Amino acid sequence: MPKIVLFFLLLNFFSINTNAQIISGIKIVDSYTKLPIPGATISINNKPVAFSNKNGIFNLDAVVKNQTITISAVGYQNTISQLDFSDSNFKEILLVPEEKSLEEVTIISSTRTNQPIESAPIKVEVLNQEEMQEESTVKPSTVLGIIGDASGVQIQQSSAVSGNANVRIQGLDGKYTQILRDGLPLYEGFSGGFGIMSIPPLDLKQIELIKGSASTLYGGGAIGGLINLISKKPSVEKEGIITLNQTTLKETNFNSFFSKKYKKTGYTFYAGGTKQLAVDVNKDGFSDVSKNSIIVLHPRLFFYPNHSTNIIVGYTTTIDNRLGGDMEVIYDHKDSLHQYFQKNHLVRNSAEFLLEKNVSAHNKFLIKSSWSSFERAITTATHYFNANQSDYYSEVTWLVNQKHYSWITGFNVTGNQFKKLPSDFVYIQNTNNNTVGAFTQYTYTLKENTTIEAGLRNDYNNKYHNFLLPRIAIFHKINNHFGCRGGVGVGYKIPDALSPQMQDYDIENILPINDNIVAENSVGYNAEVNYKLKWGEGNSLFVNQAFFLTQIKHPIVATEGMDKLVRFSNELKPIVTKGFDTYMKLKLEDWELYAGYTYTIAERKYLAINQFIPFTPTFRMAYMLTKEIEGKARFCLEASYNGFQYREDYTKTPGYIFMAAMAELHASKHFSIVINCENILDYRQSKKESLYTGTITNPVFNTLWAPIDGRAINLCLKFKL
Repeated sequence: MPKIVLFFLLLNFFSINTNAQIISGIKIVDSYTKLPIPGATISINNKPVAFSNKNGIFNLDAVVKNQTITISAVGYQNTISQLDFSDSNFKEILLVPEEKSLEEVTIISSTRTNQPIESAPIKVEVLNQEEMQEESTVKPSTVLGIIGDASGVQIQQSSAVSGNANVRIQGLDGKYTQILRDGLPLYEGFSGGFGIMSIPPLDLKQIELIKGSASTLYGGGAIGGLINLISKKPSVEKEGIITLNQTTLKETNFNSFFSKKYKKTGYTFYAGGTKQLAVDVNKDGFSDVSKNSIIVLHPRLFFYPNHSTNIIVGYTTTIDNRLGGDMEVIYDHKDSLHQYFQKNHLVRNSAEFLLEKNVSAHNKFLIKSSWSSFERAITTATHYFNANQSDYYSEVTWLVNQKHYSWITGFNVTGNQFKKLPSDFVYIQNTNNNTVGAFTQYTYTLKENTTIEAGLRNDYNNKYHNFLLPRIAIFHKINNHFGCRGGVGVGYKIPDALSPQMQDYDIENILPINDNIVAENSVGYNAEVNYKLKWGEGNSLFVNQAFFLTQIKHPIVATEGMDKLVRFSNELKPIVTKGFDTYMKLKLEDWELYAGYTYTIAERKYLAINQFIPFTPTFRMAYMLTKEIEGKARFCLEASYNGFQYREDYTKTPGYIFMAAMAELHASKHFSIVINCENILDYRQSKKESLYTGTITNPVFNTLWAPIDGRAINLCLKFKL
């Protein structure tokens, strides 16, 4: 009898072990930093059963296989997981920081390693989601305004007729600024035209700016700097926002954004439209604000097959129609005298794919790819031109992220094909650019207060061959208040006759790049000192003092001859920009103050005299003061002073002040009203000089150095669904 009882006891023991499994541990780590999370709670049926130790590990005696558990920690989103240990008795679970936590420690993706902004060796400035939401009610159709508020960044309108503009960083031309969307280059060469102008802020989570060379990270083009536009991602709570906007400059906007994250899937969807009527502000007979209509659609689908895999598929469609020039022509009153106009029809379609696989707590595998098609038709009184540029980009990377070091390596292929469509004659020919690149970057932290980062990229272009791009940067935390950075990087820019210039040239007058033109090469240096102080509840002070120097060898210069033809040539001596950038952020209870000052010396060393780069302010000051009454209202006053600029004829423009004010009133939790006034002082270039020379039939427009659209007031209604 005892033997039979013993037999059944043993049988019962083994049967239990077929349905349960001993678990040695569950490790909880931060999804961004990959560091362990101590003090996290594991719950079953809403009852806490264990807590993670200092290494982020739960030591459990026994848990039933396929048991559903909930992991929670302060500052992180709750995570639900299945304990399926079919292959291993040890499991790693990633927790995603909450939005509030992310604001306190801003995570930046442009460094490629998702580093906290405070300790990143390369300097990155972030315009966060709160600023994006505010801008979506001030200038709903474009992010140009908020980017131009950053110190060291100049937005220059390159055409009075079409309203086209480019972004200049640290005194360099717009062609040296690389613009990315979620780390993907979509705005190069011909497809760079009007690129950033039709990107709405409501669709963005944040904007990341790198001032100075970033070619080692992202390849050619990022000589002056890099702007990475980061799209929103869905959260567990459903989000719905609709804005309606009207301005005194006859602009009407509709914007909407919706998102939701489910257990295995998610989505974001942006849809928006702008209708702008032509306005002749200075009454000279020509439009200072062109007539345009814009439609933007941007759906994205998110898939989460398991806790370690994310897949994103997205598509963007932008249709942009613009008409500017003689107001009589715009109003369809064309005659023998009133002939001048320019009409632009633009269609941009782009697709994106991202696969992110956390192989373990410290190893990540990424695949991302994009394709875009940009078609632009330009019609004038004397000429018609139509062309298409298709761009592609694919990248594979492997990231190792340990406590004291991270290492990323990968390769990418990128290229574009420019093709003329049936048009009138132009000198520009069809082109095909293809580049294969490989890169690696190693980041190491010494004693938790010094971080050293070294990177190397090698690009091979089908026409301009090999580019070796090293970079090194260092960050040192002196104490709890002071820190310093420094770095040097090499860059390059492939010749492209259709790259953004300081002013838009007529397409029929642009000559192609000669075979003897070589690529531009650059070396960029930066150094900075930071000071931060926190006291009380939410009070803080941050001061940044930065210095920069960029040298571009073999610069490619466009020259317009007496025959109106635009030719390109390499110069023997370099372009050099240098200076310093100072800004301060102060938060004091409900008040916030930003103040910045930039001093820039931008010179063309290939000239014997008058080496300055025209239309570049030597100094610029800006400030922004904000007062927030939580849950009730928000008020903002901002101003900037642009110092004198040299014209092409060596004369100086006057300095000018630009002011704006905004008030947002929260009528309820779901509804707010915003009223904003731009250019309060109504400063316009046309008040100082004529915007064109020549005749009404054949005008020649001057290069723009100040606003031409004057004062504008807008009223925006914002609904949160």
